[in-house]
Amino acid sequence: MPPRIQRHEKIIALVREHNFMPIEQLARELDVTPQTIRRDINQLCEENILRRYHGGATLGEGLENEELTTAKARRQNEKLHIADLIVEHIPDNASLFLSIGSTIEAVAMSLVKKRKGLRIITNNIHVAAIVSGRTDYTVIITSGVVRPIDGGVTGVATVDFINQFKTDYAILSAADVDEDGSLLDFDYKEVSVMQAMMENARRCYLGVDRHKFGRKALVRMSSITEFDAVFTDRQPSESMRKRLQDAGVKWFIAESEESNSD
Repeated sequence: MPPRIQRHEKIIALVREHNFMPIEQLARELDVTPQTIRRDINQLCEENILRRYHGGATLGEGLENEELTTAKARRQNEKLHIADLIVEHIPDNASLFLSIGSTIEAVAMSLVKKRKGLRIITNNIHVAAIVSGRTDYTVIITSGVVRPIDGGVTGVATVDFINQFKTDYAILSAADVDEDGSLLDFDYKEVSVMQAMMENARRCYLGVDRHKFGRKALVRMSSITEFDAVFTDRQPSESMRKRLQDAGVKWFIAESEESNSD
């Protein structure tokens, strides 16, 4: 197989694994120049396999729907356990911000089954669809631009809309949890929306599965110590445990077969 084809396959595999890969990191992984990676990405973009995005590459339209479906199916059980644990800490008749992501969609499904009288503000059209069937809920969806890949609504108008409200809870996720406690994402517009939710909520809960740790996203959202509680399916490292204890952040573990094997 020609080296260029082998390189293309490795690039696609890395992007599949991480959802986003910076050009510089791909160059290091494959031991080639950034210029070579740019040429490879350009060709894969022409074939609709990848898409250029903020100095790196994400899945193109030819693969992203398949990848999203596969990822959701593979990790749905873990996310549902985390979602149920979060909902245990949400009372009836509460007001909430719900953000973007499949974990938050799982939270919405659990809320519908277990809580009544909620007031929900979301920038996630899938969450809005899930919770809108409850006649005792008030559901508000933000203004802004809809992102086709996941139904997220982002942009300056979204932030301005959120700043009009004050809720009891913000339930958020993150693309990446770094070992130093940084919470990161791939899209600065989405980050701005989540920061606005945090600023306008009395309590902030973070829901992240084990696959979100150490993914090397680029855009800083906040620190894990800015949340009141973290809900996940893995034990914290010793350094993370100390950081959380010093900040008074609670760490809740949703038990699963994988979490028990840590």
